[in-house]
Amino acid sequence: MEHISDAAIATVDLTVDRGSSVGAVRGVTVTVPRGSLVGLLGPSGSGKTSLMRAIMGVQRRVSGQVTVLGLPAGSPALRNRIGYVTQDVSVYDDLTVRENLSYFRAVLGAPKSDIERVILETDLAGQTEQLVGSLSGGQRSRASLAAALLGAPELLVLDEPTVGLDPVLRVQLWTLFRRLAEQGNTLLVSSHVMDEAIRCDRLLLMRAGEILADETPAGLLESTGSTDAESAFLTLIARRDQQPAEGAA
Repeated sequence: MEHISDAAIATVDLTVDRGSSVGAVRGVTVTVPRGSLVGLLGPSGSGKTSLMRAIMGVQRRVSGQVTVLGLPAGSPALRNRIGYVTQDVSVYDDLTVRENLSYFRAVLGAPKSDIERVILETDLAGQTEQLVGSLSGGQRSRASLAAALLGAPELLVLDEPTVGLDPVLRVQLWTLFRRLAEQGNTLLVSSHVMDEAIRCDRLLLMRAGEILADETPAGLLESTGSTDAESAFLTLIARRDQQPAEGAA
């Protein structure tokens, strides 16, 4: 395991109590290396959003250890070092793309030059004067991502950024994620679409609040004898379900 101080994200026995099985997290211990594109995959209700909120330091009823960029999750010093995109579009529909970016730049205290940089990085040059509410789904997702990129954060935490998008738009966004990773950013991207797994450097497969696998895409397929990520995930579930209950004879 990568040393906690060297990792972008490190959790030790992280538990989130949601008062029910849905969305809970149970004793998760993982590390996310810096400069990597990591996919957090699993069905809806598996705990992905709760895990990401705990990493951001905004989740209640959390126990265990969560370290982000060498600091405890939620530390004020992390504010300008992390970009967070929630499942809901996090920019204002009644402002243009440029107005949104100007507002968030001022809030973050980022350089004015950042606005043009993030517009270019997210391929929004043709939409800067459009109201966000008039954009397509993919363009609105890119606008949210552009806002998250202001200030050049070291870590991007993206909660199901491709949900509801058509296959072409999903490919465009994943191409952008890869480009950002190649520039040195660390990305943790959640999804319930298993075919997106092959685009990651590493996979965290989650079900019912637990991590079933922490593998490279190639390693996952090899260890399960599968030809695609969805089949591999189903194989892991079958293996887990076949394990005897704890304490059984």
